[in-house]
Amino acid sequence: MISPDRPAPAAVTFAEAFRFWLKLGFISFGGPAGQIAIMHAELVERRRWISERRFLHALNYCMVLPGPEAQQLATYIGWLMHRTWGGIVAGALFVLPSLVILIGLSWVYLRFGHQPLVAAVFYGIKPAVTALVLHAAHRIGSRALRNRWMGLIAVLSFVALAVFDVPFPVIVLAAGLVGFIGSRDAPAVFAPAGAASTAVAGHGAALIDDDTPTPPHARFSRSRLAIVVGTGLVLWALAMAGLVWAQGADGPFARMGLFFTKAALLTFGGAYAVLPYVYQGAVERYQWLTAGQMIDGLALGETTPGPLIMVVAFVAFVGGWTLQVFGPDALLLAGTAAAVVVTFFTFLPSFVFILAGGPLVEATHGRIGFTAPLSAITAAVVGVIVNLALFFAYHVLWPEGFDGRFDVPSALIAVGALVALFRFKVGVMPLLFGCALAGLVVHALR
Repeated sequence: MISPDRPAPAAVTFAEAFRFWLKLGFISFGGPAGQIAIMHAELVERRRWISERRFLHALNYCMVLPGPEAQQLATYIGWLMHRTWGGIVAGALFVLPSLVILIGLSWVYLRFGHQPLVAAVFYGIKPAVTALVLHAAHRIGSRALRNRWMGLIAVLSFVALAVFDVPFPVIVLAAGLVGFIGSRDAPAVFAPAGAASTAVAGHGAALIDDDTPTPPHARFSRSRLAIVVGTGLVLWALAMAGLVWAQGADGPFARMGLFFTKAALLTFGGAYAVLPYVYQGAVERYQWLTAGQMIDGLALGETTPGPLIMVVAFVAFVGGWTLQVFGPDALLLAGTAAAVVVTFFTFLPSFVFILAGGPLVEATHGRIGFTAPLSAITAAVVGVIVNLALFFAYHVLWPEGFDGRFDVPSALIAVGALVALFRFKVGVMPLLFGCALAGLVVHALR
């Protein structure tokens, strides 16, 4: 048994923290839940860089922000320990390994994806992705739909998107408005669920412990807020100006930068929540990739470390490749440049939210007027994710449309994946591996 009287560890150097964040970038599999569990095991239990209560407090900040909460949590802890550069390094190293791996996988997919064996693997993985999205809807819904009114918000958001094709940003804004009004007229409906247990395990004293004073750089300051927000806006404007200068305002990279900036500001509820918005723009409006490629990209995103929202790098890579931005002889360069551009615009807001807004969120956390709109948005997100799951199911089970054949093997793989997720709690990687094998078996039998 670990003694709770152990003294706090020695101060952590920037170099030591850098090595840990780099390692984390390569082992952060399992989606947000798995990534947060890894950080808890490493930072709270093993290394004792931060206490249980402070870790959960930081996580609460990140849960109320748009963007990937696990990456933001790493950014926050890095910032708390080593100021601004600590946060930038922690957040960037959480993303960069995934970006490099996805660029390589995207090239393999586009270069060899039509090979029979590769196509068979993706044939098995696509039904698994459908099952994963349904499982995500259930997981988020079990937390968010705490009463019939929240359930009604989810149903209305599903109908708005599936029947009336209402844009995703409109659904988010409408849900937030409902929550804001409800915070005054029916606060009990939108009150957050009971706080998670903060019982502290006997890990011993932490470097940043429960009673460790907030360092000066983490205290709220209007001037610091203005500097960080201003710096973020300048970086965004300079990057966008460079793209416009190089290709024009209607150039593909400028369009991608603007589109994925909007996506980054709408990711309440995680990556699955923003995928319908990405689909509306990338597939339907700009036609950077096809619906089938979108599903394949999500499968690749599930198999790589880092936040699942990194699927946007795949979307951009395919878009740059398909549009032949630098000509037919430089497809790899075009895809790589597009992936880098989109990653920058997708994650820049997350850094600004943490570096500028962390103390501000702390000051408002727990106030019903602030949390109620977020609760309503999360409920709406459930309906959006269900719609996404049905969209995937349609393209997987009826690949030629409703007038074509029903794909029985895909249906059987999807059912098996659902049973594995809901009944046996199988992890993402074993599930995808098993379904890929099933795809190979179907290919061999045919």
